[in-house]
Amino acid sequence: MLRITRDLSIDENDIEIGFVRASGPGGQNVNKLSTAAQLRFDTRRLTMAPDMAARLDRIAGQRMTKDGVIVIHAQRFRTQERNRADAIDRLLEMLREAAVRPIPRRATKPTLGSKKRRLEGKKRRSDVKAKRGSSGFDD
Repeated sequence: MLRITRDLSIDENDIEIGFVRASGPGGQNVNKLSTAAQLRFDTRRLTMAPDMAARLDRIAGQRMTKDGVIVIHAQRFRTQERNRADAIDRLLEMLREAAVRPIPRRATKPTLGSKKRRLEGKKRRSDVKAKRGSSGFDD
């Protein structure tokens, strides 16, 4: 069992990991070995609140299919073990981020002092610009 939050955990058997050939530089090693890990996790197996599901959908973005399967492709490292661990860590981080409820913003009014400071700054700037013009001498 992999623990996400205090009351939410997923079974390791629900995670499918396959290995494919990595892309990018690496010489012959890239052509011979399948070291990149491709993790697939069906989010429908996880019971979560609707707001958490919506946040997970937004966080996962294109990594989530229309069927609710998260696909993570990990190829940062040269070994299968490290790429497997990296893919699992990225999945857990994504789920933990989705589990945190954002604090709602409370709208506030600007204080009287901040309004005065803003207007004083505008007045100062206006005076500077007004003094730049012609000095008012008539020829």
